[in-house]
Amino acid sequence: MRKQYSPTLKAKIVLEMLQEARPVTEMAAEYGIAPRLLHRWRREVVEHLPDLFADAAAVAQTAHAHEAKVEELYAQIGKLTTQLTWLKKNLGSTLTPKARRALVDRDDRTVPLTVQADLLSLNRASLYYHPRSPRPDTVALYHRIEELYTATPFYGSRRMTAVLRQAGWSVNRKRVQHAMRAMGLRGLAPGPDTSRPHPAHRIYPCLLRGVTAAYPNHVWGIAITYIRLRGAWLYLVAVLDWFSRYVVSWELSESLSLPFVLAAAERALGRATPVIWNHDQGSHFTGLQYTAVLEAAGIQISMDGRGRALDNIFTERFWRSLKYEEGYRNDYRNPREARHGVERYMVFYNTVRPHQALGYQTPAAVYALPRPEAVG
Repeated sequence: MRKQYSPTLKAKIVLEMLQEARPVTEMAAEYGIAPRLLHRWRREVVEHLPDLFADAAAVAQTAHAHEAKVEELYAQIGKLTTQLTWLKKNLGSTLTPKARRALVDRDDRTVPLTVQADLLSLNRASLYYHPRSPRPDTVALYHRIEELYTATPFYGSRRMTAVLRQAGWSVNRKRVQHAMRAMGLRGLAPGPDTSRPHPAHRIYPCLLRGVTAAYPNHVWGIAITYIRLRGAWLYLVAVLDWFSRYVVSWELSESLSLPFVLAAAERALGRATPVIWNHDQGSHFTGLQYTAVLEAAGIQISMDGRGRALDNIFTERFWRSLKYEEGYRNDYRNPREARHGVERYMVFYNTVRPHQALGYQTPAAVYALPRPEAVG
């Protein structure tokens, strides 16, 4: 029998999540609920808030459309049954286990987990997860690796392991690799398999060979980094204009999932549209849902090429400034403090802090410059 949660408990938990007083991992451990389920509840609340203000006519119209859709779906049951048989047969050979686990809907009472596991060709035992807060020694190791990486971003897992061992850490390369991948870190030195795309995703060419950002909104870059908390961590994604070093948009998340990347991309495109948009070949940036947003805006998509580990160097340098000037100087106790700190630094970086490479102008001042052909 699957455990049921009352609407009152769900509302209480989502309200606490929106306040960002504690990491979601800590709340998940306290309530014995998977973090993924908590994130789903919060997303559903945010998506359905506008419905509270809908008028009666709109509600009736929606209900009528829903009834019509139900009738249509019943008419397609026979066809869908055949398609499900085909899906079960072929899905296991086209998606990785991680991608298939992402398709599991734990809230769907009509399709039990046992049935979903069977349809997705998954081991049922792998779907039962008992959440727990990260161990203090794991948090300490992640923080130390992040500090070393910020100071020496050209260190790969081998060299990082050697440095940690010399400092007294009892770690092997496998554990260091796992930590760096979890934080989205990779050495800037060229090497094999530094950022693996999903095998089914399209790889775009690198458009930056011989190209230098010549004006605002010419070339943008997007990347993800790690922001540490006192007992956990967050992920930060930012979109940077390479000509002016201006941070166009950013987003924080407690999980390394696609929605917060999409949110940052869509917010940036709400402000302007670049000619070229560059990123690495990680699966976050090769998925159809992400690339479709860029293609719909008419953007030329560029991906870091093999052997060109410094393609996104402007964003890497920004991460270094952010962490040394803000992150390491503040011991964030919870996501809310981290969000306020990062927001404060973004305003400072864009509008106050003079940039040496810009002739000691601020990124905001340079970003506001007109394109060369518009001058005069």
